[in-house]
Formats: sequence, structure tokens, C-alpha cells
Amino acid sequence: TDEEAKMWKETHKILDPDIKLTVTCVRVPVFVGHSESVNLEFDRPISPDEARALLRDAPGVMVIDKQEHDGYITPVDAAGEHAVYVSRIRKDPTVENGLSLWIVSDNLRKGAALNAVQIAQLLDETGIIKPASGYRSITV
Repeated sequence: TDEEAKMWKETHKILDPDIKLTVTCVRVPVFVGHSESVNLEFDRPISPDEARALLRDAPGVMVIDKQEHDGYITPVDAAGEHAVYVSRIRKDPTVENGLSLWIVSDNLRKGAALNAVQIAQLLDETGIIKPASGYRSITV
């Protein structure tokens, strides 16, 4: 589908043109939200606990991973929130050094527009760009 091609192209553009990737996109009737089941393979072993710790330190990411029934996030839970939620972090036994994750976000809140604003804020905070004279910085 067009969405699968878009996701494939954007991942290669943003991360690495040589990354191996397969994508399946399915349209489902939800009011808001993007949900992804992601399988990752790393160069070295990484435990689910190590991944949870790294993700908890990532700005804009919330880890909701209770490892029990209903211990994961759904699009309904993420509605109206700016964060990207990660759940169901577990070993993927089909590949060496693999992990599987469930990722959900409110695409109306955390989408291209908010991402662009947050990138501009980071560039401003780090001094890479400066507001034009007469304009002031904003915070979202």
C-alpha cells in the first residue's frame, strides 16, 4: 500500500538507507492513533529490561509495560497525549538479539506538526538556529 511504501522510505531516509525492513500497514477504524508492532534485531544482545531502561530515559517516550493481562497501552489510552507509548517489550526468539515492542501514539497530537515544532525548539535550545529579530521563542 501507499502507507507501507511511505513508512519504508521514511525509515530509510531518517535512519539508514541500508537498514533491512519489512512493513505491513493495516487501516482500522479508530478515532485517533497509530499503533505499531515492531520487531528489532540488534548487533549485540539486549534484554527487555535494558531496553525498558533506555526507553524510559528517551524524551517523549512513556514505557507502560507491566507484563500482565492489560499491562499494555492501547490507542484509546494514548488519545489526547503527546507521548509515544511503548509496551510489551519482550525477546523475539526468531532472530538473534531480537526484541518485539508494541508502540502507540495519538497521531493528531504526536504527528508531523508537533514533531516539527519540537525539532525547532531543540535547534533553538542548542543554538543551532536563532529566532529572527522581533520574534520570541515558544514552548509547546
